Amino acid sequence: MNDLPIIYRDECLLVLDKPSGLLAVPGRGPELADCLSARVQAVFPAALVVHRLDRDTSGVFLMALTPEAQRELGRQFEGRTVEKRYEAVVYGVPQEVEGSIELPLRKDCDRPPRHMVDLEQGRVAVTRYRLLDSTGDRSRLELSPLTGRSHQLRVHLAAIGHPILGDPLYAEEAVRKLAGRLMLHAESLSLRHPLSGEVLRWSAPLPF
Repeated sequence: MNDLPIIYRDECLLVLDKPSGLLAVPGRGPELADCLSARVQAVFPAALVVHRLDRDTSGVFLMALTPEAQRELGRQFEGRTVEKRYEAVVYGVPQEVEGSIELPLRKDCDRPPRHMVDLEQGRVAVTRYRLLDSTGDRSRLELSPLTGRSHQLRVHLAAIGHPILGDPLYAEEAVRKLAGRLMLHAESLSLRHPLSGEVLRWSAPLPF
């Protein structure tokens, strides 16, 4: 248990600080079996997945320790009452200090595992952003996804011309090489405790 990056634990919740480069849940095939949820379940066999983070995204990752907690947390995620805050370092400087990206997304069936903007067939996806700092050819942004589409933040930022540094899927090679990892971190998560109803917030320190 000492090897698990636990931020918080009680009778029905487990909050962890997922490292970049580790899958949150198992992928397809035995070579992708190692992941944070499997490592947690080796210590806490009752632990259940509530949401996901991309392999290369670090930060706050939540698991439930009872089926009842999983159901209640799932309702909060589906109802979009969970507050998620990310930070990213992107290429370039946005023209607006803050704004909203509203571009529908779907799977890019021709180039898995990529996703893409599709104004006709995509599902609604909304991301709010705020400029925190900029230096030279890069900016640090605070990101708040109001929906939870796969790769949402990465696709949205690339679509407006500000791909995340180190992104192996959505950034051009020159931008990928500006960082040794995907510069995206799930900084905080806030929701209601499934038993008490108390609003709780957890954060994970920025690794970049």
